[in-house]
Amino acid sequence: MSNKLNNFIHEKIAPNFEKGGKFESLWSVYDSFHTFLFVPRQTAGRKGVQVHDSVDSKRVIIMVILALVPALLVGCWNVGLQHDRALGIDDGWFMQFLYGFVAFLPKVVVSYVVGLGIEMAVAAYKREEVAEGFLATGLLIPMIVPVNTPLWMIAVATAFSVIFAKEIFGGTGMNIFNPALITRAFLFFAYPKAMSGDAVFVRTGSALCDSPIEGTQVVDGFSGATPLAAVADNTFNPETFSTFDAFIGTIPGSIAETSTAAILLGALLLLVTKVASWRIMLSVFAGGAVMSAIVGAFSENAPTVAQQLCLGGFAFAAVFMATDPVTGCRTNTGKFIYGCFIGVMAIIIRMYNTGYPEGAMMAVLLGNAVAPLIDHYVVETNINKRAKRIKA
Repeated sequence: MSNKLNNFIHEKIAPNFEKGGKFESLWSVYDSFHTFLFVPRQTAGRKGVQVHDSVDSKRVIIMVILALVPALLVGCWNVGLQHDRALGIDDGWFMQFLYGFVAFLPKVVVSYVVGLGIEMAVAAYKREEVAEGFLATGLLIPMIVPVNTPLWMIAVATAFSVIFAKEIFGGTGMNIFNPALITRAFLFFAYPKAMSGDAVFVRTGSALCDSPIEGTQVVDGFSGATPLAAVADNTFNPETFSTFDAFIGTIPGSIAETSTAAILLGALLLLVTKVASWRIMLSVFAGGAVMSAIVGAFSENAPTVAQQLCLGGFAFAAVFMATDPVTGCRTNTGKFIYGCFIGVMAIIIRMYNTGYPEGAMMAVLLGNAVAPLIDHYVVETNINKRAKRIKA
């Protein structure tokens, strides 16, 4: 059935978008949807034997999106849970999830409309294929920002990220920094009060922000401190938030960062399908654990090692951000160094920079900046070793 549909589209619909067709200017848009639904017919070359499978970059991106689903579902539920706890009520898990999902949905729509709109416009102008990378980026952006981030801020930051962190470098596969993290960084530096990461939002009852579900109780201007806010102020009490709560995801925080258990489920899928590098994941956690132990030895109020790895966006950064194949290291040895660097820097920023309690995302951007340098020296070291063996 799928083959017949593909043949029908290729023979009847495709000519309208090809050169000389009625909708020639929309070829990039047509191509993006067609290759999303079907494996492209193009092969690597016209001569010789070509062996290939159905796995291409779009299929890889779809796998990443599937891996994000557990963290997304638990995160939406936790938004409603924190709201109910603030009011001292219990609407049940379904209403809690629905509350969080309705609050989250508009941000996804804005992210995709702005980001994909810009990418399609650029692709149409260049008459190139629409890059598939934003399929994942568009979902990551609203997951790593506070739930109360205004839609216009997300639109501005997304546009900035796509234009200046991606397209200006040549598009997907050419960008130096992770576009989703550039969005978060732009929001933090442009609107620090809204993006400080030191408070969790519970939807207010003002005219500007009504409850998304009819009949839901609301409070005015409530926000509760997150564990990372206490870490930044050096007032963290390890007994306030249990490690179990941080692992399951029943603590305040952005949608992506609350449930380490859900994040690890996504990590398992990425590792089984070999989409993400286990070397980077392992080394990020290892570097973070070692640095957490060192910091804990000199501070009475520091979180435990387990809490450091579960709090904030550390686990999410290790699984979904650091493993980005475009902005990370390519050599196997470089991946270990790159991951350890991110893990160590995340804890250092978190513990000693009171103005930016969430250090994981900034640590990944620093890792993106040094990744080419790491790979360069790894390759040079291997070349020198081989040269010495030849001389010997």
